[in-house]
Amino acid sequence: MNVPLRDGVRYLTDSGLETTLVFHDAEDLPAFAAFPLLDSAAGRRRLDRYYREHADVAREHGMGFVFEAPTWRANPDWGREVGYDLGELRRVNAEAIAFCRAIADDYRDIPTLVSGQIGPRGDGYVPTTAMSVEEAEAYHALQIAAFGAPDMVTALTMNYTAEAIGVVRAAQGLDVPVVISFTVETDGRLATGETLGEAIADTDEATRAYAAYFMINCAHPEHFLFALDGVTAKRVRGVRANASRLSHADLDAMDVLDEGDPAALGANYADLDVALPRLAVVGGCCGTDIRHIREIVRKQRVDAQH
Repeated sequence: MNVPLRDGVRYLTDSGLETTLVFHDAEDLPAFAAFPLLDSAAGRRRLDRYYREHADVAREHGMGFVFEAPTWRANPDWGREVGYDLGELRRVNAEAIAFCRAIADDYRDIPTLVSGQIGPRGDGYVPTTAMSVEEAEAYHALQIAAFGAPDMVTALTMNYTAEAIGVVRAAQGLDVPVVISFTVETDGRLATGETLGEAIADTDEATRAYAAYFMINCAHPEHFLFALDGVTAKRVRGVRANASRLSHADLDAMDVLDEGDPAALGANYADLDVALPRLAVVGGCCGTDIRHIREIVRKQRVDAQH
């Protein structure tokens, strides 16, 4: 199913929400979960400000914007860890979409999409709690159904194909457009050893290519630029890169934020424009913030003018 991306429009999305909140705002986020902020007035104000500063950059540069709901951890296992039962999760997932939709209404002068964000059942870096396709479909269908009526769902930081296939099948069963974003290690492969091309091909084969497109997130561009060719390059339409060049294992061991170099990351995205002829959605992931987003947009615009 196609996500309603407008032809010829480059869409911006947000950056590293959780790392911004934890390391810049000193916000306490148990289990790295941002969705509980929706249950306080102060939390909603902070999320509102976060989304608007990113959407304002899109508006300033004539781009579209994808509002990704702050629901990466709002699934049953992680929700239980921060004290939310299934009923409360249904409520907060629906409220997250309504919250983003209300902000998007103030940006009707640019193309916008509201996406229900899905994260892995287990750790984002290590394929723990590995599920069968059938288990993953049943598990993630709960959250997709709870969203209500998003424009799409985006599964970020998928690190093995069975879970990605399960997400796609769950979305297909609910007739919702879906995007799958894989994360890779420094060698350009998933943690399971699969190449990015293999993961995309296997997911497409198992789902009759239902996913609207694929993305890559939570890795530095230098970790996957060399892996983008052929069908892989055609199916990858979005990138949300890390600021850091460190491996996932090294990042997990750090207690300070590696912000990388915003200008250098912007230049990396210019290289991605060459490698990915159908690139349509750009944003950031761990360690990135509004500074990185501005550099990503600035570099692409400078290159487009020459």
